Amino acid sequence: MKVSSWLIIMILIFLLIVAVIMLLLFHWDVKRMTKQLDRISENFGTNELVRTNTHNKSLALFASKINQLIQLFKHNQQSVERREMELKQEITNISHDLRTPLTSIKGFSELLTDPSISETDRKEFLAIIQKKIDNLTMIVDLFYELSQHDSSDKKLTMEKQFLDQIVVETMLMFYEDFEKEQIKVQMEESSVPAVLADNKATVRIVINLIQNALTYAKSYLNIRFVEKEGYIWLVVVNDVEQINATKLQQIFNRTFRLDSSRAGTHLGLGLHIVQQLVTKQGGEAVANVHENEFMIEVSFRKWD
Repeated sequence: MKVSSWLIIMILIFLLIVAVIMLLLFHWDVKRMTKQLDRISENFGTNELVRTNTHNKSLALFASKINQLIQLFKHNQQSVERREMELKQEITNISHDLRTPLTSIKGFSELLTDPSISETDRKEFLAIIQKKIDNLTMIVDLFYELSQHDSSDKKLTMEKQFLDQIVVETMLMFYEDFEKEQIKVQMEESSVPAVLADNKATVRIVINLIQNALTYAKSYLNIRFVEKEGYIWLVVVNDVEQINATKLQQIFNRTFRLDSSRAGTHLGLGLHIVQQLVTKQGGEAVANVHENEFMIEVSFRKWD
């Protein structure tokens, strides 16, 4: 009986020692994790995560959840930093695009005060000033339009639309511009099924694509329609002086310019708005390049 009691006591003492050791290890590991968190907080740019050496499932799960939070926070921080860089670039571009026409307007306005200039020169200067004002108005309108499209309150009215008719009517608006720039326009004449789209949004998409071609086309613009798997694709192709294929991923960014040496090209807002409106209507916008030929394809759902 005495031996049995001592055995029980020894077992209890052993279990107590094991429990104390496990508690000490748990406490030591928590303390170690706390120090790791302090280092991560002080040097958040590193890729260090919280580690645990114990086999305690609850503690391992706790560490895993902490690491998930750290990774989410780092991802959010990177997104904020990237957005700040994009915002700085946008501000730089906006300043440049606004400063250029404003400087021209100021210069030509001062010339108009010279009483010695001829009536012909006066009319020419006034025409230049008007053109610069129109350019400024277009930039401001694009930013206003962008803010409207970004708003969740902006609703689209999806109805039956005839895409080919919209393209023809819009192209006629720019007929004189293409003639002036000596850009040859070729549009495929074929029967195009109706699409499900918002009229105003579709017109804006076509206008922005045409304006983009007017800005960058070297000598020609080709437009065609492709029917594929329940969608109608509007394909716009034009030649360009030079294009870097590695920049295609940025083509729909607000700050992107196909040619950074050109001023007053609405900061890439036109194509950014195209992508937004196409996506909102359930379509897709894709850019591609082959040698010196630039192509944009946008899709619209077919009308059933």
